[in-house]
Amino acid sequence: QVPLVESGGGLVQAGGSLRLSCAASGRTFSDYDMGWFRQAPGKEREFVSAITWSGRTTYIADSVKGRFTNSRDNAKNTVYLQMNSLIPGDTAVYFCAARGRWRLGPPTATSEYDYWGQGTQVTVSS
Repeated sequence: QVPLVESGGGLVQAGGSLRLSCAASGRTFSDYDMGWFRQAPGKEREFVSAITWSGRTTYIADSVKGRFTNSRDNAKNTVYLQMNSLIPGDTAVYFCAARGRWRLGPPTATSEYDYWGQGTQVTVSS
C-alpha cells in the first residue's frame, strides 16, 4: 500500500493560484510515477498531469498546459501541482495517484494507477 494524502485545495477567484500537495507514505516514493486527475460533478475523472519517478519527464493535459506545473521532491515523499490562472472550468475534486515505475502504459490513463488519494476540492469562482 501507498497511502496518499492531498492538501492545498480551496476556494479561489478566477485568475488566482493554488498549489496542491500530495504526501506519500509506506513504500519507496521514488519507485512510483505520480499522476494528478480531477473529477467535476457529473463528469468522468480526467487526466491533468503526471510526472515520472525521477521527475525528469512530465505530462500535462492540453486543457491546463501553460497554467499548471507538476513537480516532486523525493526526499519529502511529496508531489506538487502548481495551478495558476485558474478558471471556473478547473473546479473539481483533484486526486493524486501512484503507479509503479515499471508500468509501460500511458500515464494519462486512470487504469494505470494502483493507489489513489481521497481527493481535495478546488473551487474557482467567476
